[in-house]
Amino acid sequence: MNNSAIGVFDSGIGGLTCVKELVKLLPNENIIYLGDTARVPYGTRSKEIIIEYSKQDIAFLEKYNVKMVLIACGTVSSVLVSNPLFEGTSISAYSGVIMPAVHTACAVTKNKKIGVIGTPATIKSGAYGKAIHSVNADIRVVGKSCPMFVPLVENGYTGRDCEVTKMIAREYLSVMKQEEVDTLIMGCTHYPMLKDIIGDIMGDKVNLISPGEEAAKYAKTVLAYNDQLSDRQEPGHLELYCTDSVSMFSENVEAFLGKNINGEIYKCNLTV
Repeated sequence: MNNSAIGVFDSGIGGLTCVKELVKLLPNENIIYLGDTARVPYGTRSKEIIIEYSKQDIAFLEKYNVKMVLIACGTVSSVLVSNPLFEGTSISAYSGVIMPAVHTACAVTKNKKIGVIGTPATIKSGAYGKAIHSVNADIRVVGKSCPMFVPLVENGYTGRDCEVTKMIAREYLSVMKQEEVDTLIMGCTHYPMLKDIIGDIMGDKVNLISPGEEAAKYAKTVLAYNDQLSDRQEPGHLELYCTDSVSMFSENVEAFLGKNINGEIYKCNLTV
């Protein structure tokens, strides 16, 4: 057994979808979450900057002796595929959100047409497509960059009746409907906050895959297999860190996790 915390990081608040699922699946685990809210989004930045920021995020979590790190960010996960972000660190157990989501998507598709929506960096990398074809080469992959989704979520435009978000989503998702995908990977952990809108547009016959949720399920499997689950009897504790306004971050935490979380929120600086 291992009572050290699980570390989770994202460029902003989207990774809280992963935290929410971790709390549900592993209620006795301590979790340390880092949201780099001062520099969100990562998805519109160069690969070199994404790598630099990611290594700073990992170094921050490493200080807390975490037993596993989940990269709850589609953009960083796409970079992880071809870059050794954890090389030289003490962290041996880690996962991005791509492979857990891909395995689920490949298992549930019936017509072998999978859509992937993500940040410009994620879609440009082709990481999801490569991962899907490594599982099943016969699957058709349809990718679409959705750069407006992250700022909409970060600024609270997530309501099912939000006309601005609905209009943008219809534009982004039109290609998915034309290609008749039956499974859609929401390839950024912010996007599940728009699940109702996306689901209304795509219809109830399309499977919506949340990478954050799938990564949390994978973490439980890995920790159980390695006998690293906590033997704590009481509920786990959350430590939530952001790099910008705590008050703004707190509002988003409340929206994702509810008001009565068992934890504290702090501001941190990653560049010193």
